[in-house]
Amino acid sequence: MRTALLMVSACLAVAACAGVSTPRPMTSLAGTVWQLHAVQSMDDAQGIMRVADPRRFTIHFESGGRANLTLDCNRGGGRWESTPAGEGSGTLRFGPIAATRARCPPPHLDERIARDMAWVRSYRLQDGKLFMSLLADGGIYEWHPHRK
Repeated sequence: MRTALLMVSACLAVAACAGVSTPRPMTSLAGTVWQLHAVQSMDDAQGIMRVADPRRFTIHFESGGRANLTLDCNRGGGRWESTPAGEGSGTLRFGPIAATRARCPPPHLDERIARDMAWVRSYRLQDGKLFMSLLADGGIYEWHPHRK
């Protein structure tokens, strides 16, 4: 009798756990918003540049294929498209980024981001972060989920 009760309890526990869903990995960038935290150069002499205030540099991937960017004291936008290649990675391309041209205080990271988006070729989602890789090992942009 005791063995039967243990088996029934084990079966009920397994059945209860089967109903628990685990978070699925993100398969699309559409609808997501990110803050820039770092720009990694492939040149060891330049290394990694950390962003002092990530809230001043954001990207919003709209589901209709439009990207809206906050670029320090400027705003920008353009088209984007991606094709998933595997779990959490794929190709990523941007059209020209049209941006306002107010003179933000140095460093002028706003101009660099708007220019570099044309060279983004792929993305990878890892540990809750978005990494955008530039063409020909030109660098990696590290984005974290948007926090208000």
